[in-house]
Amino acid sequence: MTRRAAKILVVDDEADMAENLALVLRSAGHEPIIELDSRSAPDVIDRERPDLVITDLRMPGLDGLALIERVRAAHPDIPVVVLTGYATIDSAVDAMKKGATDYVTKPFVPEELVFRIERALAWMQLAEQNRYLRERIEQHGEHRDVVGRSPALAEVLRVVDRVAPTDARVLLVGESGTGKELIARTMHRRSPRRDAPFFAVNCGALAESLLESELFGHERGAFTGAVHTKKGIFEVADGGTLFLDEITETSPAFQTKLLRVVQEGELTRVGGTRALKVDVRLISASNRDLRKAIAESRFREDLFYRLSVVRIDLPPLRERVEDIPLLAAHFLARYAAQIKKRVRGFHPEAMDRLLRYPWPGNIRELENVIERAVIMAEDADEILVEDLPGDLDEVRAHEATPLAEVANTEREVIVRTLRECGGNRSLAAKKLGIGRRTLYDKLARLGIPLRSS
Repeated sequence: MTRRAAKILVVDDEADMAENLALVLRSAGHEPIIELDSRSAPDVIDRERPDLVITDLRMPGLDGLALIERVRAAHPDIPVVVLTGYATIDSAVDAMKKGATDYVTKPFVPEELVFRIERALAWMQLAEQNRYLRERIEQHGEHRDVVGRSPALAEVLRVVDRVAPTDARVLLVGESGTGKELIARTMHRRSPRRDAPFFAVNCGALAESLLESELFGHERGAFTGAVHTKKGIFEVADGGTLFLDEITETSPAFQTKLLRVVQEGELTRVGGTRALKVDVRLISASNRDLRKAIAESRFREDLFYRLSVVRIDLPPLRERVEDIPLLAAHFLARYAAQIKKRVRGFHPEAMDRLLRYPWPGNIRELENVIERAVIMAEDADEILVEDLPGDLDEVRAHEATPLAEVANTEREVIVRTLRECGGNRSLAAKKLGIGRRTLYDKLARLGIPLRSS
């Protein structure tokens, strides 16, 4: 990840030392601000919002320790590096206890100072990333791989493989529950940004003011309750990937601000005036018709073209019926382990019910159904029809798709052969004219429990 140039406030009552520090900082690509009067430093910090503060420890008026306390109280996200010629263990310990990020002695080696500054900036960004990740870890849960072998899904993954190594902005379009965030995470994981953070934000779940503050950050005093300056996700995700779900639910005002980030690679925090450079890859998603939203003046056409350099359409589950047994088995294994039940497969009638249902809620609905079925299942080896919710029974008259009928026929043949072979899978595979590994794959795909003879 490339470190962007930082604005750094230098507080030192010695003009020559301050100028020397500024020269070192400029040569390292940073923007220094010099303040010789430590008593004015808190006002400068409020006004300039530097990314880091370097302060001398012993100064008239407001000494370094007192300044550290002031920064920590008003701007806890700004790291402070202490620079002093009075190097003692006690002063170092005091400075770190007050909240200093690092401690450098005079005379300093320029390379060492730059290294410590870069480390302090990296530590602070990492702390921000960890904070955001901790807040979201429960709602995201553990990482889930893409499951399925259907041609429709294979085409999606083919495009993902092509676009993932680039920085191209991607628009994912599909019905609710089709796995748009999972595809976005897969794209990030296969990109050069894989070691940088990935953040997902549901634009439709947040009020406009909260969404702006969450993404762009805010300055202290920008609104009631803004007692501290807060970095937004765009800043915290610098070098990584940001997934914006339900992008069509945003307001025109928000879209204008987002367009600036996309076009210029910079933003301004809520209540701020300073432009901040950011390097974030955007992946957006919608379950609505964006062109209709454009025609109704609910979405900016220029933003649409900026966000959809590559468009990927995710198929609904009813168009990838052959993936239902694989997905069902995947969710069954997960929830059986979580709930600690020895359920290993699906009764043929239960799988038939799953294959015949049209799944308006797509993969998310299927996952919920399987979780409920595991909870409701008795101490049996299989999920039975009675373990499934009743509303799946309402589609009895629903015509089975050709794929579902093929799967039913194949399942019946395999189950009958297994019974004839007394559950001996090697013998069954030989009788079916397929390899043992192929038989195992079919058992998993069709939701047939692995029984021992």
